[in-house]
Amino acid sequence: MFDPDVSIVTARLTLRPFGPQDAARIRSIVGSGVRFLPPGAPVHASGVAEWLARGVHELRASGQGIHLAMTDVDGVVVGAISLFKTLWSAGTTEVGYGVHPLYRGRGLATEAVRGLTEWVFATTELRRIDLTANLDNAASLRVAQKAGFTWEGVLRSAVMEDDGPHDLVVFGLLRGDGRGPAPTLPRTELRTERLLLRPLALADVPDLAAAAADPLTQARTGVPRGYTEEHARAFIESVERMRLRGAGIAWAAVQLESGRFAVNVDLRDLDWTNRTAEVGYMTAPWARGRGYAGEAVLAVARWLFESQGFQRLQLRAAVGNPESQRVAEKAGFTREGVARASLAGEDLVVFSLIASDLA
Repeated sequence: MFDPDVSIVTARLTLRPFGPQDAARIRSIVGSGVRFLPPGAPVHASGVAEWLARGVHELRASGQGIHLAMTDVDGVVVGAISLFKTLWSAGTTEVGYGVHPLYRGRGLATEAVRGLTEWVFATTELRRIDLTANLDNAASLRVAQKAGFTWEGVLRSAVMEDDGPHDLVVFGLLRGDGRGPAPTLPRTELRTERLLLRPLALADVPDLAAAAADPLTQARTGVPRGYTEEHARAFIESVERMRLRGAGIAWAAVQLESGRFAVNVDLRDLDWTNRTAEVGYMTAPWARGRGYAGEAVLAVARWLFESQGFQRLQLRAAVGNPESQRVAEKAGFTREGVARASLAGEDLVVFSLIASDLA
């Protein structure tokens, strides 16, 4: 059973059991209609006293978990965090949390999760902590990544909400895991003489869809056939998940003068052990022939080598796509050979750029 008098102090928070001293704050929260308190919290102010006296403590009394208040340096309840589904015989538990809307975006959830998980491993014999988050909830995915959890898989249509079924990402943290965040490339902007490379946004959907649906793009790349704005939207929404998994990152390269979308550039297949990656790109038809793709790729390569410590960047282009091969050559890549039947049976020319090439 968890300690009923636990108090976990982090840099900005104290995690402690809810108590009668929280009555006024909880009534205010319930009255405002915001939702972040643990399951079973009252929906009317009249139920607050009973919940604080007994209801919020039933989970701990059952031995299956504990609900804790997140309080700031002034003692104000700004969130809640819980352990639940605890199986002492198996050595496992699950963590869940909620932060008051007015206090979100400050890293408090990550701080609380890290504080609680460190306490669990330091004071109990539990060996594994689960965390689940909706696949489309980028904020919760970031909390799990920053708190050191490992993305283990996706349960399809695992939860039903008001707007329908949602996929659920399963994260795990084991005793002995490194406590730092899983490696990822940081969201960043890059500038060249003519371009701004920035994270993709939903505002890019029309241009991205038009570029991918262009007949030449369809003929020369592996983008989905019959590309629509729905494809573009799904790709953009997946980019942050890809980054949080440490699998890659993507940018929209837009013209500095006009702000118009010109090139999509992405890094994929990141090998963090050997510090290698692959780059891909797609130029919008209205931006072709101006050297934008090579300019963007070279900017990404310099950043990857100089700021992120990578050693090799691979680029593959279809044998039947001489324009893409010229982009690689103009960006300083070295042709290494042909990988046969690599893309839907098509041969791909393999190019590489290494850190010393740009020295």
